[in-house]
Amino acid sequence: MKTKVAVIFGGVSVEHEVSVISALQAFNAIDRSKYDPVPIYISKTKEWYTGDVLTDIENYKDLDQLFKQADRVVLEQEREGTIVLKKKDRSLFSKGVITTIDVIFPVIHGTNGEDGSLQGYFELLGLPYVGCDVASSAAGMDKVMMKQILRDSGVPIVDYEWFYSTQWHEQQDEIKQLAEKVGYPVIVKPANLGSSVGISKVSNAEELDEAIDLAISYSFKVIIEKMVTDLTEVNCSVIGDYEEVESSVCEQVLSTDEILSYADKYQSGGKTGDTKGMESVNRIIPAEISEEATAKVKELAEVTFRLLNASGVSRIDFLLNPEGEVFVNEINTIPGSLSFYLWGPSGKDFEQLTDQLIQLALKRERERQSIQFSIDTNLFSLQSKGQGTKGK
Repeated sequence: MKTKVAVIFGGVSVEHEVSVISALQAFNAIDRSKYDPVPIYISKTKEWYTGDVLTDIENYKDLDQLFKQADRVVLEQEREGTIVLKKKDRSLFSKGVITTIDVIFPVIHGTNGEDGSLQGYFELLGLPYVGCDVASSAAGMDKVMMKQILRDSGVPIVDYEWFYSTQWHEQQDEIKQLAEKVGYPVIVKPANLGSSVGISKVSNAEELDEAIDLAISYSFKVIIEKMVTDLTEVNCSVIGDYEEVESSVCEQVLSTDEILSYADKYQSGGKTGDTKGMESVNRIIPAEISEEATAKVKELAEVTFRLLNASGVSRIDFLLNPEGEVFVNEINTIPGSLSFYLWGPSGKDFEQLTDQLIQLALKRERERQSIQFSIDTNLFSLQSKGQGTKGK
């Protein structure tokens, strides 16, 4: 019997459309001889849908029509060890069960999908899932948390400061001093978004207010980073888990400015509505950097992956300056297009990549089954009559 794999995508993130593209790429790459993939789309209004209509990118141009043809669904625990996908709107003659689900393949970038929220839901259901667990997802998504972990472990990162949006409203002079401390030019960015959304380059104090206002419109937590001038942006993907990791070939990303924008990432190499995703970005593979720099990037990519206890496939982004210094910029725990294009040169095609990711998810579930999460005792039976609600 084939393993039922639910590919979940969409969501309320600003990267919603990118998620659809990445997910359909992954869905089409899953080996049908071993797995039976099921599409589950989460709309921007948080409704869950399934149906074959979701597998054609053209159908997303008319969402009203798409929703009419798809089934609204929920995941439910029917009996011990079995999770089923059920119709939310059940007809009089339908039991509502569409299929069982064996493993989840989340391809939701950003908020509520890449930050540990969805992963926690799957763990409550007892469903194995592809990719990072709750803690590593949260750490990878929160750039402040990620930087603190890396800095404390001696991993090179650019100088930075951070603050909450409420502090900006109440202590603007102090926040402006943080930017002065980092030293212009700086990059101002939301602490928990991807795809370059809400990011600004700031050359002087006069430009700071507008950049911060933009960032806090997307996040309550903001980072001010030292800007690397004349930078070379290099990315490297890592696949594996805590036991074994493998790093991909490096790519050099070509941007139209010092910051790789959303347009650079997703609108630079194809027509609107295509399914190329991150594959369409202007890039050089392998990166045109020295052998020494390549080795350093790959080493730091694997170190970062392990420090954050990542699992599945991630993409780690780096900044290189003309002096040859290498800085870890961020980790993407559910990268655009799952970074499949970085694995081809190593002989791993997209089908092999999705197979490995599913097998890693099932391996983690087997390991979790060997861990004791509760104690077989009834504390209430040890209480004397009348003392059960008195505390100490």
